[in-house]
Amino acid sequence: MSELSIDKPLIGITLGDYNGIGPEVILKALEGNQLAKLCTPIVYGSLRVLNQYRNLFEMKDWTLHGIQRPEQANHKLTNVITCWHDHQTEIQPGKITPEAGQASLSSLKRAVEDLKAGKIQAIVTGPINKDNIQSAQFKFPGHTEYLAEAFGAQEGLMFMVSGDLRVGVLSGHIPVNQIAAQITAEKLTAKIEQILQSLKGDFRIKKPRLAVLGLNPHAGENGLLGTEEIDTIIPVIKTFKEKGNLVFGPFPADGFFAAGTYKQYDAVLAMYHDQGLIPFKTLAFNEGVNFTAGLSAVRTSPDHGTAYNIAGKNQAEPGSLLQAIYLASDVSKYRLESQEIDKNALITKPQQSESQHPAKSGKQRHNN
Repeated sequence: MSELSIDKPLIGITLGDYNGIGPEVILKALEGNQLAKLCTPIVYGSLRVLNQYRNLFEMKDWTLHGIQRPEQANHKLTNVITCWHDHQTEIQPGKITPEAGQASLSSLKRAVEDLKAGKIQAIVTGPINKDNIQSAQFKFPGHTEYLAEAFGAQEGLMFMVSGDLRVGVLSGHIPVNQIAAQITAEKLTAKIEQILQSLKGDFRIKKPRLAVLGLNPHAGENGLLGTEEIDTIIPVIKTFKEKGNLVFGPFPADGFFAAGTYKQYDAVLAMYHDQGLIPFKTLAFNEGVNFTAGLSAVRTSPDHGTAYNIAGKNQAEPGSLLQAIYLASDVSKYRLESQEIDKNALITKPQQSESQHPAKSGKQRHNN
């Protein structure tokens, strides 16, 4: 029987659209159970679909372990939970079908249910098609918004991560003509708080440095090219600085990445999707990870889409998915360790109070 472990977390991996490259990169990342020492992977999808791709790519010497629930996971193997009646499912690489869309939703729903129930410690979501997944149960622009509602968060933060490069976005999957209306003091404050909390809690950076980009060309040029910087962004940054936070900006977006200025900061907050993701994917496309900050649960994803044009051709690279699994494992371990530290502090607090060493206790906890 499987047990949750700090040393070896159970990581759920959703299949995504099975006619895209999701199954291919999953199989390549997990081939030969190469991640067994790091985590226990559980793929939520279809054993039949994965075996069809395994045969297509001639991975015949490697078998998958079918289970019905996470408690049955084998820590030395790659486990698969079939999430729909797949007896007649046949892959059609590169084709957009309603069946593949609904199958991707079934995989996501089951993985989220198990994550909410504490049966797994994190999920890594495979790429979906945002059109064919739509239904009465999924009316969201993407994974981030769906997960925010599932875990009771007012709004999740799309946080793109590659090593020391971390880019968050204020507004995510919305039309360009709606971006300016999103630049409010309340929303900007909430996003900065989410990033700072995530940098401290999920990435163990005690005093993070955050750079905030401007919305307009040249960050508004003192109001000549727009007033969002003067009216909203600068006052919010000032408030955070007055509270002792290392928040800087607003920086003109065009030269910020080209000059390498991002290297001076632990994270960057862009004002909209393409402002942050175009430079991020240019710098880290094969290794980038989409991490959803602001959730009580851990979720990561590769930074690429379904890539139907190369699906089934054995051309997809698993690097981004591997990094997503690594990050999910690391963050879930950090959170469990923090929970253990807090739990032990509560247990030992009365004893420390009796021995009259509160200062020592506080110092030890801070160092941990």
